[in-house]
Amino acid sequence: MAAFTAQDVKALREKTGCGMMDCKKALTNADGDMDKAVDFLREQGLAKQAKKASRVAAEGVAYACTNDDLSVGVVVEVNAETDFVAKNDSFMDFVKACANTIIEQNPADVEALLTLKASGSEQTIAEMLQEKVLTIGENIQIRRFERMEGACVAYVHAGGKIGVLVNFDTDLAAKPEFVAYGKDVAMQIAALNTPYLNESEVPAEIIEHEKEVMRQQVINEGKPEQIADKIVMGKIGKFYKENCLLDQEFVKDNKINIKQYTQNTAKELGGSIEIKKFVRFEKGEGIEKRQDDFAAEVASMVK
Repeated sequence: MAAFTAQDVKALREKTGCGMMDCKKALTNADGDMDKAVDFLREQGLAKQAKKASRVAAEGVAYACTNDDLSVGVVVEVNAETDFVAKNDSFMDFVKACANTIIEQNPADVEALLTLKASGSEQTIAEMLQEKVLTIGENIQIRRFERMEGACVAYVHAGGKIGVLVNFDTDLAAKPEFVAYGKDVAMQIAALNTPYLNESEVPAEIIEHEKEVMRQQVINEGKPEQIADKIVMGKIGKFYKENCLLDQEFVKDNKINIKQYTQNTAKELGGSIEIKKFVRFEKGEGIEKRQDDFAAEVASMVK
């Protein structure tokens, strides 16, 4: 018998939007392997959602900012135990101190950041962190950060749920119209959770995997094998449009893609713009949240 539990069936259902029996059948077919079960459902044309949902748990903020002339930017995630703390001014002051220190002193990693004197302070980041833990009363952790040099535009969505930093090669960084354009690009990345900049960034093994899943899906739909490969090539084009930023339709004008929007903006402003790279942090992504059963807790107290 395949090694999986009712919770695995529930998790697969939430991930794909498929029925419970279909999910059970997929896990049985895949001998309990979650990724293979998702592929099975996609091949059968049942899965409504191909992307695996990140297990969001930790509270806090994902914060992004740049220095005054946009020449250096940072995106940083700082976690706390409750959402309430993220709205605390003292907590946000600490997050901003971390970001400014990273911009100014370029630490190699979180451990190095902790040893540095905080921007505008005689305290180290580690000392400041310890002080915040004592005064706020929650465990606070600096989880990760990324720093970029060159023209940067930052965007923070929903008060710190998502932080995005986009890095450009441009001679237009001083123009407010460029900043407005950069915000549009960052907002697109925040909204669509774009994994790749362009087609060349997609790993070959990802494309081969997608082709195999799509080919099996086409065959399962009753199409002849001899034309399956041609159909798959069309589907791969759609995959690029959905997963590569430059190929994506611009959400504010679906008649053009982001590459065209970039070219149009550069022409209008009389300069050049190239999107070099970007990073998107979502608060708590990949951290499993403790699930408290309030009803069971109350029942145990009554007993």
